[in-house]
Parts: sequence; structure tokens; C-alpha cells
Amino acid sequence: MGDLKDDLALASAYGPHAASEVQLVETHISWVFLVGDDVYKVKKPVDLGFLDFHTTEARKAACHAEVTLNARLAPGVYLGVVPIRRGPDGVHRIEGPGDTVDWAVHMARLPDGARADGRVVCNLLRGEDVDAIARRLAEFHAGARCDAETSRFGEPDVIARNVFENFTQTRGDVERFVRPAEAEEIERTQTDFLRDKASLFRARADGGRVRDGHGDLRLEHVYLEGGRVTIVDCIEFNDRFRYGDVCSDVAFLSMDLAWHGRVDLAERLLARYAREADDFDLYALVDFYEGYRAYVRAKVSMLLAADAGAGDRGRDRARVEARRYLLLALAAGRRSLLSPRLVCVGGLVASGKSTIAEAISHELGAPVIDADRTRKRMLGVTPTSHVDDGPWQGAYEPRVTSRVYAEVLRRARVVLASGRPVIVDASFRSRAMRDSARHLAAELGVPFAFVECRCPPDVARRRLTARDAGGVVSDARLPLFDEFAARFEPFDELSDRERIVLDTSSPLEDGLSTLRARVATWPRGLVM
Repeated sequence: MGDLKDDLALASAYGPHAASEVQLVETHISWVFLVGDDVYKVKKPVDLGFLDFHTTEARKAACHAEVTLNARLAPGVYLGVVPIRRGPDGVHRIEGPGDTVDWAVHMARLPDGARADGRVVCNLLRGEDVDAIARRLAEFHAGARCDAETSRFGEPDVIARNVFENFTQTRGDVERFVRPAEAEEIERTQTDFLRDKASLFRARADGGRVRDGHGDLRLEHVYLEGGRVTIVDCIEFNDRFRYGDVCSDVAFLSMDLAWHGRVDLAERLLARYAREADDFDLYALVDFYEGYRAYVRAKVSMLLAADAGAGDRGRDRARVEARRYLLLALAAGRRSLLSPRLVCVGGLVASGKSTIAEAISHELGAPVIDADRTRKRMLGVTPTSHVDDGPWQGAYEPRVTSRVYAEVLRRARVVLASGRPVIVDASFRSRAMRDSARHLAAELGVPFAFVECRCPPDVARRRLTARDAGGVVSDARLPLFDEFAARFEPFDELSDRERIVLDTSSPLEDGLSTLRARVATWPRGLVM
């Protein structure tokens, strides 16, 4: 097979119209040949325990699986499986004359400048890009296969098999990269979580959160071009690495953002995905999955560091990366860089609550849990579907509203328990509603702040009139305004220490300046 690699590194292996130069990118399981606008990916004949490519038949089957599975997130990129033939002269070529001796995946080459890892290194990956990735993943997971077979892979014993396999396969090697006590802490933290949170894993499977996902969701596999998000290179060689909790998929990417020094973008990804997928319960186990994913990448780097065929430079880089991933796995089991706090944003309809909540979200690296979206999810309708049941009736009958607020605060509790801040966006029109939020913060021992949004009535009325065009989550419209205002209970039970009043008719930056003076935001130096 060494001759095959050398032969395919020559432009002559791709026909008379091929590019004059071939670039070779080598991973622990593949040779990837970049030829002009084309990519040819060849599986190495290796058996690593978790994958077995030692036969031609196995490599061919894996090639076909790769093309089929990646069509889900990268339509039009995977062009098919092509034969590698050895000609009468003994030289290997793509689709040339002679006997077929192996197979390659043929792909369209995507622009290097569109790749997310390159963008983050150059500080060009924006928050809006992360939001687009989160939306794409939420859409993908919503439509991904979910049945008895996939759900089985969310059972604690199956997850434990993957986790313990990591430790078994690196036993005796991991101590070359971190101290023995640190290696023991990583293993203890992950195994203890598996034991203590078994019911949580089962609940996720029962709730349909275990699906046929991507399995290797890293920045280098994400491309952003022309407003599109394309994600390549999902796991094709082992179903149990692809079937899993959607949180495990998202945590791989958030871990990778943290590895690249962008913890702020990692938290933004989680916050946006949680809202788009209506999955705030992922916060209960995202740290576990980030640690698990970091260890997976450490294992891969350790394999590459021991691969004599990778070259001195490649092995040196792999050793550095292995240690970095292991330290990240260690950090995942420790206290978050963020500080948990509950920030509630309330006020009259059209007072600018959602705009302010979104702005605070970016300042705190915190998810927004809003009553409007929660109500729509509980009703089984899309967030922008207009539910016109009339004031205080149907979907807005007081008992329904009580259940909505209870669910909003339950979700907030999950986020706070993960050691992170959370923002609740709701009108909080009654003292009882506000008291429930204050009691939650007091019970968990976290700081509490209430942001009261205000604006002149004519501004609110103009905003409500603009909602008639549709596309907004809130169902509140102009006819409701006067009655809602009449029923609104003043915020007089809140102390000045707890309450922050913002005039949302003023520029947004004015409000943010007030908030920054009152609420601790991201630790400076973590946001580029």
C-alpha cells in the first residue's frame, strides 16, 4: 500500500486534465489527496480496534457509507466512490486502466477560507456564524433518525463502553502527557458521572434526544460560504460513534471552540442550540460530553504521535495537541469559568424585553429561556405560529400561564445547576411570578437581578402594530395593550439592589452600559 500512497501523490494519477499539483493530507485513518477542485479520500488499511479497514471489501463499504451519510449535512459535496486501479506498468491511478485494487471517495473541494477552524484562528468566526451553525444542527438533529435502535445507544452501559474504551486504549500512554494524578482525575470524574447520572441518560433516550448524528463534529469539518453551513466528514465506520445524544454532537463542537481559545463562542453555540432545539436540559450533561469528546481527540492525537509514518513534525504537533486535549478533558470536570446567576427580563408587552434579553445573553455567555417560545413548544406549534385565543383565554388562560412559568423556571434551574448564568425573558406581570424567580435564585444561592424594560406607550403601540406583518414569536398585538397594562402589577416589591430599569426607547448601547455597571459579564481576556 505504500506504493499506492506515493503513486496517488502524483498528478499523473488523475488523468490528463488534472491539476498540476497534488497535496496530501494524512490522518490516522486516511490519506486525502487534494487535486485542484477535487478531493480523493483513501482509507488506510488499518485495524485500530474501534475501526477495521484491513480488507479491501471493508474499505469499499466504508467509502459508500461515507458518501450516503454525508449527503445529509453536505449535499452536493460527496460525488461518489471511484476505483483505484493498478495498471500494467504497476502504477496506481484513479479510474485508470488495470485491475481495481482499492477505492476512494470523490469529493468536491470546498474553499479553505470557508473552513471554520481557519476562521477562528484568524479571529474571523463571528457570533452570527455560530448562530447559523447552531440553527443548522438543530434542524439536522430534528430530522435525524430516532428509533429503538438509535435510542439503545443512549443507555448508560453503552455510553460507558465508549468511555471505558478510551481509557483502556490509552492505558500506560496517557501519563506521558499529563501527571498520573490528573489522568486519574479525568477517569474518576467521567466514571462517577456515568454512575451517578444513569437516570439522566435514560431520560434523554426516552425523550427522543438520542439520534443518528454526525459523530465527529469539529470546526475543521464546518464550512461557511454564501450564507450556507456545510458540514462534512461524519463518522461512517462505527455506528455506535455516530448514534448518540444530540448533546454529544454539540458538545464536540463547543469543546473544539474552547480548545481554540473561544470559550465565549462555545457558550454562545450551546445557548443558541438549546433555544433552537428547545433542549435546555442538555446543560445537565454538556460538561460530561465535552470532557468525553476532548479525551477522544486526545486519544487520536496519541495514536498519531506514535505513528512513524506521520513524520517528525506531525508527531511533534500531535504530542502538543494530545496534552492540550487532556487538559481540556480535565477542566470539563471542574468549575466553569462563568458564574451562575439568574437574570430576569420583564415588563409590558412590546417594551423591548426580547431585544434586551438577547443582548444580555451575549454579554453573559448565557442562554435565554423565554416564556413565548416555551408556551409554543408546550402547545406543539412552531415558535412563529400565531395563537389567537384572545386575552386570558385558551393558551393564555391563567392555569396554562402558570404551567408555562413553572416550565421556564425548571429549565432555568437546569442551566444554573450546571454552574452557568441564565436569562429568563417573560412579562412577569404579577408579583407571584417574580417571587417564584427570586425564590429559585435564593434556593440555589445564586445572584438575582431583575431588568425592568420600559418605553413610552406610543413606542410600544408602534412596535405592536409592526408585528402584524408576522414572523415574531410573541402573540401580543395592539388590542391587548391597554388591558395588559391595566392588569400589570407594579415592581414595588423589588429592592433597588435587585432591580435595573432600562428605557428601551434609548439606544441599545446606553442600556448595555447600565447593565455592565450592575451585572458581572464575561471575564475580560476571554472575548476576542
